[in-house]
Amino acid sequence: MANPKQTKSEAGAQASENSTTPEFPICSQCGSTRIVKDAWAGWNADTQDWELSSVFDFSFCLDCEGEANMEWRTTPLPRPERIARLNDLLRQGHAPNGKIMSTAGMQARGDVFVSNALREVANFHQFGEDNDPHQEHDFGSFEIDGAKLFFKIDYYAPDLKQGSEDPTDPQKTTRVLTIMLAEDY
Repeated sequence: MANPKQTKSEAGAQASENSTTPEFPICSQCGSTRIVKDAWAGWNADTQDWELSSVFDFSFCLDCEGEANMEWRTTPLPRPERIARLNDLLRQGHAPNGKIMSTAGMQARGDVFVSNALREVANFHQFGEDNDPHQEHDFGSFEIDGAKLFFKIDYYAPDLKQGSEDPTDPQKTTRVLTIMLAEDY
């Protein structure tokens, strides 16, 4: 694999040497290819244009709006995996354009119950064929204090008036996670 600190030309040169498909960076959190790095450009008087002179270590993901720990890939992430990564970020409270809601039944059980439910949702990893047939990590169930709970994630346009046209694009999507008692469903 390519070194995460490599420039595009260095990564391309390495790919050419290895006779493989060129690699590109993705965000390890959300799978986005919209990665930027801090860099310096210097003016070249001969070409009358700015030229890249230095690229620094810090990488930023424009989609999840955080530092990007990059992965190098030769193919894009499959759609379900990209959606699952964005949903995981939301469950953990780190997604841009995301909202976490709970039902009145949940609220009636008190702040400690709601706090415990939020922690369970953030740490939930029991995805399988029964609760995650599309592999998008958008539904789960668990128990707290003998009560069965569900969470589900829906995808809306940023104005929340209709569904999202592309749940893989955080700029076009507001994710809404709802936590509820099974009896509220």
